[in-house]
Amino acid sequence: MTAAGMGAGNLLILALLGLPVATAGVLALVPSHRIGARINVAACLLSLLAALALVSHRPEIGRYLLVDDLNISFIVLTNLVATTTSGFSASYIAHELEIGRLQPRYMRFYHAMYQMLLFAMNLALLANNIGLMWVAVELATLTTVLMVGLYRTHEALEAAWKYFILGSVGIALALYGTIVVFQAALPELGQGPSAMAWSELILAAPKLDPALLNLAFVFLILGYGTKVGLAPLHAWLPDAHAEGPTPISAVLSGLLLNVALFAVLRFKMLLSANAAAIAPGPLMMAMGLLSVAFAAFMLYRRNDIKRLFAFSSIEHMGIVAFAFGLGGAVANFAGLLHMTMHSLTKSAIFFAVGHVAQAKGSQKIQDIAGLTESHPILGWGLVAGVIAIAGLPPSGVFMSEFLIVTAAFARAPILAVILVGALLVGFGALFWRLHGIAFGQPTGKSAPVEASYVPLFTHLILVLIAGIYLPAPLVRWFQTVAQALG
Repeated sequence: MTAAGMGAGNLLILALLGLPVATAGVLALVPSHRIGARINVAACLLSLLAALALVSHRPEIGRYLLVDDLNISFIVLTNLVATTTSGFSASYIAHELEIGRLQPRYMRFYHAMYQMLLFAMNLALLANNIGLMWVAVELATLTTVLMVGLYRTHEALEAAWKYFILGSVGIALALYGTIVVFQAALPELGQGPSAMAWSELILAAPKLDPALLNLAFVFLILGYGTKVGLAPLHAWLPDAHAEGPTPISAVLSGLLLNVALFAVLRFKMLLSANAAAIAPGPLMMAMGLLSVAFAAFMLYRRNDIKRLFAFSSIEHMGIVAFAFGLGGAVANFAGLLHMTMHSLTKSAIFFAVGHVAQAKGSQKIQDIAGLTESHPILGWGLVAGVIAIAGLPPSGVFMSEFLIVTAAFARAPILAVILVGALLVGFGALFWRLHGIAFGQPTGKSAPVEASYVPLFTHLILVLIAGIYLPAPLVRWFQTVAQALG
């Protein structure tokens, strides 16, 4: 990398962090929700361009910030989904204002918080300092808490408080784990920022106290695992999805869960580099399998469509956690691919669900039957999304799940059988619910809605393409990251 390239990389990092903060300040002062929505979309698009440019213009590793093969994939995905969600949000929020469900005075706050959330997620992903990463994840939590309660109903405020309390417990556990890692690093790296810099920690990992690393990881997986939504730490997630604005549901499932998982992976790499420490894989596989099995059965009992897909997110984050816990080149590759496909697919599903709920005037499944007849484009878009998330070919989710199952049968056949059984249970639940939602005699209202179809079908097309053909550069990129994860 040339000095000019590194200089360009520094400017791109400044854009990824500074642009959302500056835009948030501007949006807090813009009275018109339509102008605010346009500024929000434009700022997200610029952040996406900066993220894409960062792939080829990486800065020098700093004391507090770094760009490597692992986080660049998360950064690009985060800013892509944030951009498409902002486009969906523009039409969704406009309709909520029209029907009086949202008050105009909250719009400046909503758009400003959206950009602050993007800033927090970018900061967490770019952080070289494990303390700074913790602060960024906490900031992301606080911004989403405020946005979950945006409707100001009793249910929305209850969900926000539940999210805040459980999230605070989780982040407190993560803080304790972070402090223990710092204590483990002190004898080798000394006082100061070096003992909290991940780039220094990974080099010194073989020499760190394994007992302290073991203790730290237990707290870290419990703390950040709460943010990932892994069972039994998931209780906040269904309520937050159901009661918050649907764009926030899309961001929560598609992005914020990934950011917390990223933090877990960072610390997993530390333990994997220390031969005397416990293997982090079994704990991750156990929590992953529990999440998949629990969520699969719970899908049968959901009567709220947003809660239904919230439990689907728990299931799929469990699959990803299981893959990374299994480890190895194939499983890690499949975990990265599945995480990416889930982000794109699940956010697309929430795009469709948001407009469906507006058209039907309800989130209850019994009120929104017959979508393919009453709202054909939305209905078939939702069908395509559910087919993809269920793991049917030729979607990218099928490819990633096939690789995970194949790797599991090769290394842990008994666990593979449990995983496949849980996947089949979830598969049955999704299609049972899909039949009632998409087909049959329409129920409930059939009001027209100005839906934003571009974000929905952009994501679905990307997932379809990934299931048919993965570009060679992307494959090599994921392979490199998979090797680094161990």
